[in-house]
Amino acid sequence: MKTSRDFILREIAGEYILVPTGEAAVRLNGLIALNELGCFIFQTLQTEQTEQTLVDAIVAEYDVTREEAAADAQAFVQQLAQAGVLAEDD
Repeated sequence: MKTSRDFILREIAGEYILVPTGEAAVRLNGLIALNELGCFIFQTLQTEQTEQTLVDAIVAEYDVTREEAAADAQAFVQQLAQAGVLAEDD
């Protein structure tokens, strides 16, 4: 899994915002605010990742257990998918 190129991450006044571009801007009317972990996951998903490698990255970056990292990653990736932020499989 990886993020679609139709979303750009911006930091505005200390807030992380996903800005849709292209077709995503037509589908999604608005912006998506991210917390620090959401920003980290989005940046990690700029390259192809498996669920395992994403969890590994979160555990390496934050002081959390594998179970916490897996639960957070799964919940956030599901939200990204629902918002159309993940790239479609080719």
